[in-house]
Amino acid sequence: MTLHVLFVVAGVTYALPVESILQMETFAGATAVPGTPDYVIGVATVRGKVVPVLDLRLRFGLPAVPPTLDTRLIVTQVAGRVIALRVDSAREVVPLDPAQHQAAPDLVTERSAALVRGMHAHGSRLLMLIDLPKVLNEHAHDHEPIAFLHDATQHRPALPG
Repeated sequence: MTLHVLFVVAGVTYALPVESILQMETFAGATAVPGTPDYVIGVATVRGKVVPVLDLRLRFGLPAVPPTLDTRLIVTQVAGRVIALRVDSAREVVPLDPAQHQAAPDLVTERSAALVRGMHAHGSRLLMLIDLPKVLNEHAHDHEPIAFLHDATQHRPALPG
């Protein structure tokens, strides 16, 4: 069993392993940065560090919605980069048995640009297992690349503790 954080985007529940997550924060806004793709809604300060914020609704090709009291930032680290994901809500941590993960049907992986790597039946819910590196990868989806993820001249320090 591995622990996963469950989060909701547009009424769909997704799961990320806790080892991918540095922390979760209440969304207090982001400062826009010119020239970034539409789903990079800006940067925010998290524990004194400036991190880019990706809106998963926009990344998944869904319409933007105003933040609510439930809107959260899930702060992740991928390939040494700290990135915050804006989600509609995130409040639950559950143990999932990786042996029970199922591959996503071909139609799902084709239509989602392989951003969904699998599914997991958890009680009455079907959880979408996202492929975090692909969500952040310039080659996944029809959006413009996230240049700062591959620019070796920019250093994004890890968050403390």
